[in-house]
Amino acid sequence: MTESAEFTLSLIVAIAENGVIGREGKLPWRLGSDLRRFRKLTMGHPLIMGRKTFEAIGKPLDGRDSIVVSRGSVSLGASSDVFAASSLEDALTIARRQAKARGVKEAFVIGGAELFEAALPHANRIYLTRVHASPEGDVYWEPALGRDWQDVSREDRPASDRDEFPVTDVIFERRNGA
Repeated sequence: MTESAEFTLSLIVAIAENGVIGREGKLPWRLGSDLRRFRKLTMGHPLIMGRKTFEAIGKPLDGRDSIVVSRGSVSLGASSDVFAASSLEDALTIARRQAKARGVKEAFVIGGAELFEAALPHANRIYLTRVHASPEGDVYWEPALGRDWQDVSREDRPASDRDEFPVTDVIFERRNGA
């Protein structure tokens, strides 16, 4: 079941060619332009993340609501833009409310792998950065998209002094009726 036209749930993820998305609680690459793209796309929107992702970031991301999904207790600090959710369903309810309060219609799932997998059936859009490398890692995820999804945008970016590897940014959208 996907979200309604009034609310878009998007996944935003960088995935290496070998399916790696993380290593030891960090990103296994240096991609400055991808971090800028992430900030630009997500600024002013609710972000849904797992506890480990929140702890790896180490602080709430400015200008965005952080909705932390955890089965147990988690230390969120005293920030007014950080919310605890005990399930993905709770997180989606909070994200809809916060998106409406912010006057936006999109929320982003930013990790980790378990949350990406759980959120995929609810998502309408995926912002995927395909990292053209196969780094060592300990967290893997590769979405099974099939015919329900179509790629609507694709941009190649070369490696540079700010970007360790070349990447391809792809935006997938769920086909109508899927």
